[in-house]
Amino acid sequence: MPKTSIVLVDNNRMVRDTLAAMLNRQPDMEVIGTDVAGSIDLVRAGPDVVLLDVGLCDQDSVQEAANLAAVSPDVRIIVMDLVPVNEEIVAFVSAGICGFVLKDNTFPDLLTTIRAVAAGEKVLPARMTESLFAQIAKEAMERNRDEVIEEIKLTAREREVMELLADGMSNKEIAHKLDIALDTAKSHLRNVMKKLALHTRLEVALYFHREVAQSEAA
Repeated sequence: MPKTSIVLVDNNRMVRDTLAAMLNRQPDMEVIGTDVAGSIDLVRAGPDVVLLDVGLCDQDSVQEAANLAAVSPDVRIIVMDLVPVNEEIVAFVSAGICGFVLKDNTFPDLLTTIRAVAAGEKVLPARMTESLFAQIAKEAMERNRDEVIEEIKLTAREREVMELLADGMSNKEIAHKLDIALDTAKSHLRNVMKKLALHTRLEVALYFHREVAQSEAA
C-alpha cells in the first residue's frame, strides 16, 4: 500500500523530531523532510501533505502557506495551532490550506486529520463546527473563493447594535435608540455573535473596543 508522504514544518526541533518518529511508525505514512520554515525544495519533492506550524518564528504563516500552495498546487497543507483565530482560518483557507489540527488534540486525532486530508477531504477544528463562522469557512474551502470572506462582514445595522452594546446599553435601550423593535435588536445581536463566533455580550463589547474602535482610530 502506498504511503502518504509528509513534510513537517515546525520551529521546535524536539517537536519535529518526535512527531516525525511517531508518524514514521504508521504503516501508511512517511515523513520525507522536516524544516523550521516551509522549504520550497522540500515541497518541490512532491509530498502528499505538509504539516505547518502557525507559530513559526519571524514568519508570516498565512503567506508561507500561500507560497507552498503556489509551488505545488497538489500538496495538501494542514495548519497546526493552539487556538485558531476566526479571521486567520478564513485567511488560511484563501491561501489554499486543506485542514486544521489543534495542538491540544490527541495523536490519534492528528492521524485521522492527516488521513482525511490525504484522501481529499477538508477538515476544520471539531470545536468550531457548530458556529456559523465555521460553516462559512467550510464553504470557502469547498468553493475556494476569496470573495466568501465578504460574507462574514457585519451589516451597517449590526455594527450600530454592536457599538451601542459596547457603550453599555441594554437591548431595550438599543431598540429605543435605533427606533426598532426589541426582538429586532435581539436578532441583530444574535447575528453579530454568530458571525464573529462570540458567545456573550461582554465578548461582543470587548471585540468592538479591541478590533473595531482601534481600526477606526488608526
